[in-house]
Amino acid sequence: MSSNPQYPAILDLLPHDMPMALINHLVNVTDKSVQCQVIIDSSSLFYRKESGTIPGWVGIEYMAQTIAAWSGYHALQAGRASPIGFLLGSRKYESHCPEFTDGMVLNVFGEQILENEGMAVFSCKIEHESRLLAFSQLNVFVPTEEKLEQLLAGQK
Repeated sequence: MSSNPQYPAILDLLPHDMPMALINHLVNVTDKSVQCQVIIDSSSLFYRKESGTIPGWVGIEYMAQTIAAWSGYHALQAGRASPIGFLLGSRKYESHCPEFTDGMVLNVFGEQILENEGMAVFSCKIEHESRLLAFSQLNVFVPTEEKLEQLLAGQK
C-alpha cells in the first residue's frame, strides 16, 4: 500500500529516526484529527519472527506516534520543525486482539478532544478492515522550545 502523495513522508513529521518510527505513513489530517497507517511486516520493530506477530500492547505507541504525526504536520505547515512531545498517560487502553499479525494494515485514528497550553487529550482507535482492534484516550504534552530547554536542564 503506497503512501498518500499529498502528505510529507512520515520521517519528515516525526521526531524519530528508524527503527523507532513505528508508523508507515499519514493518510489524512485536519485541524483536530489524524489518520495514519501501520503495515505489519518483518521490518517492523517489535516483530516476533517465530510467530509473525507484534504484541497488541504496541498499539498504544502507534496511537502516540499518530498524534506526533498530527503535531509534526501542523508544525511543518507553520514552517517549524516537528516538536518533541511526551505521552503522559492513557485512559483505559483496551485491545480486542492480543497481537497484530503479519500483513495487517492498521488504520490508526486520533481526534483531539481537549487542548490547553501544550497539554492535550486525544481519543484514539486502531482498526483493521473496519474492525475495531483497540482504543484509548491519550494525554500528551508538547512543551514550547523554552519550556523544553528548562525541562532538559532540570529547571522548573
